[in-house]
Amino acid sequence: MRRVEQFLFVLAVSSLFFSCVPARQFQSSEARANENQKKYEELKDENRLLTESNAELEARFGVLEGKYKRAEEEYNENAERLLKSKEQLKQCEQNQEDLLRQLAKQQKGSARESKTLLDQIRKTQDNLNLRENEVMRLEKDLKVRAKSLDDLQDEIGRRDKRLLELERALAKKDEAVIALKNKVMDALTGFDNKGLSISNRNGKVYVSMDEKLLFKSGSYTVDVRGAQALKQLAQVLSTNKDINIVIEGHTDNVPYKGSGDLTDNWDLSVKRATSIVRILSLNKGIDPQRMTVAGRSKYLPIGTNATVEGRSKNRRTEIILTPKLDELFQILGQ
Repeated sequence: MRRVEQFLFVLAVSSLFFSCVPARQFQSSEARANENQKKYEELKDENRLLTESNAELEARFGVLEGKYKRAEEEYNENAERLLKSKEQLKQCEQNQEDLLRQLAKQQKGSARESKTLLDQIRKTQDNLNLRENEVMRLEKDLKVRAKSLDDLQDEIGRRDKRLLELERALAKKDEAVIALKNKVMDALTGFDNKGLSISNRNGKVYVSMDEKLLFKSGSYTVDVRGAQALKQLAQVLSTNKDINIVIEGHTDNVPYKGSGDLTDNWDLSVKRATSIVRILSLNKGIDPQRMTVAGRSKYLPIGTNATVEGRSKNRRTEIILTPKLDELFQILGQ
């Protein structure tokens, strides 16, 4: 679940930061930010339902296991009591037969002895009736408990099936992320050690490109080498249509001092992300609805801004690739 929450957090922050871009410069980007905000709210609700459903599923599964265990113990106890009652019933029947034989022998005896035997026979008969009633009650109770055990087993089976489906879907998603990472690495092999790194974190593939690979200092125009890398990446993304794409621009904490239509690092980071999405959009196999643009400015550094090397690491653009979660939501909605 943490993977989903982190993805939703990235999408939420992306929409929030994007909304900070001046309306006079990025009207089209603002519209997209509003759309992303709506998607974020929808995904946030879906994530909450996912978390609640998963917690409820685990809690109910535990309760069912407890009920099943208690029902099984009660069933075994009643089965043992039924066996004892049947043995007692058999013994009562045997005693009655013995008494009847004794009565037959004593028919010529005294009336007192006969009365005693008759009393004993009546008591034995009463005891026999009680035992028979108890046996019938226990047999009925055992049938009810057997039905309850069957119902609990069916419910546990259904819960097990849903858990297995969820586990398979999660494993399938993880396999897809690993396969995607390998494809991206193969496509961008020529750019190793040239300001590009690829990693797999939190169920997502991160393609991080240093400033030197894409832009000149203070510029948001992608150079030729960077454009080539993006085109090769776009080819992979066009054949993996179940992947959502987030492009994040990052800067160091050095204030922007350029001229023109850029005001600060916020503008620069958003403009750089937008420039990249323009190049990816040239590939007709990538639906623009899959892509989200965000400017993170200086607020998510990966190195210290106190050194030249650290600031260089912070001036980067990250392309975050996330598999869609439709199958997981479908399983939890069953």
